[in-house]
Amino acid sequence: MRPVTQTAPTTTRPTSAGVADRLAAAVRPFIGGDLPVRLQAWDGSVAGPAGAPIVVLRSPDALRRLLWHPGELGAAQAYVTGELDVPEQDGWDLGSALTHAFAVGAERGLSGVRLSPRALVDAVRTAAGLGALGRPPTPPVSQARVTGRLHSLARDRSSISHHYDLSNEFYSLVLEPQMAYSCGYHATPDVSLEEAQRAKLDLVCTKLGLQPGMRMLDVGCGWGSLSLHAAEHFGARVTGVTISAEQKRFIDARIAERGLQDRVEIRLQDYREVPERDHFDAVGSLEMGEHVGARNYPTYVEVLRRSVRPGGRVLVQQMSRQGAGGGRHPGGGPFIESFIAPDMTMRPVGETVGLIEAGGLEVRDVHAMREHYVLTVAGWTANFEAHLPRLRELVGEEVVRVWRLYLVGGALAFRDGRMGVDQVLAVRPGAPHDLPAVRRW
Repeated sequence: MRPVTQTAPTTTRPTSAGVADRLAAAVRPFIGGDLPVRLQAWDGSVAGPAGAPIVVLRSPDALRRLLWHPGELGAAQAYVTGELDVPEQDGWDLGSALTHAFAVGAERGLSGVRLSPRALVDAVRTAAGLGALGRPPTPPVSQARVTGRLHSLARDRSSISHHYDLSNEFYSLVLEPQMAYSCGYHATPDVSLEEAQRAKLDLVCTKLGLQPGMRMLDVGCGWGSLSLHAAEHFGARVTGVTISAEQKRFIDARIAERGLQDRVEIRLQDYREVPERDHFDAVGSLEMGEHVGARNYPTYVEVLRRSVRPGGRVLVQQMSRQGAGGGRHPGGGPFIESFIAPDMTMRPVGETVGLIEAGGLEVRDVHAMREHYVLTVAGWTANFEAHLPRLRELVGEEVVRVWRLYLVGGALAFRDGRMGVDQVLAVRPGAPHDLPAVRRW
């Protein structure tokens, strides 16, 4: 892992012709007014209002990235490499600074800003004078590099491996003992992360109507939290599928430790390769449908439908995103799509319900859980910050910075309603089902 350069800005006395002042003048047309942040440049110069969040530019490479990739991607690249930083200072941290930036952008209506040719020429001249023109910097080591046909078996394995195969120890330090990497169910804000995840697993198994001896398929089983919980606490016989070798190795060890070899089987298998038809009594899939892609979502639904027996229940827990088809960035935005989950697709929950129904399943319940994800991410963030020294040893500073931006940005997206998460409960028609008319989950 390439080390991150974190050279501190020099302490030379700021001048009116410093880098920060020149940048403030150059970006004014782009941001619709004065700087909303306190900008500190690599020459020690400072510009922007006192009391605002501080943004430190440590290198002209940060500007070069923003020129080649304007907006979120360039800023994220500069942040994860350490060329740009948002230090905790004067009551500001990364989360509050991003909240401030979003609010200013919305107030100024920056999406509608039109630049004059003169403004563009002046910006290029300023960039040239600051040494920010030239070839684009090398992409960060932590940025995903996936090739091949979109959502082919090989490309999907590569995309999943990029995020999920960091190491099992890494995730054990960020998650909780059950290793549930999906939204928990928080009865109250002060419920622990472990309790909330256990409550979520109980909720899923209850909604699926699991009873001892029933056969359950866990599609995209992750580190086995649902598979193991369904077998241990509900007596189900579970088949889980994952395309992450690290995850399968982890679950297999837990199966052996708990003596569940006769009740849990984990396959290293793509969901499209599940051969069973009309076989399982219930099917669960927690936050995996986002990864199958828009074109393959009908195939995903068909696998869920054909795997369960007529009358059996299917539960999908899935993230959503506003705007038709998920808007301009159905994968969650340039940062998420480039560093976290390549090829992910989200959409409004109503569109997902429509696809599930079009695939031959009858939707019976939709349970919105967006506020719960804010609390879940807060628990992950607390674990992350508590274990920083070991996480740095495992993955290096750059990946740590990727994850801090990922966790902070994700919490804000769920808090502000740009993203949601829902449990969709359906049944396969063709036989009577035992879903109660009145549900008290």
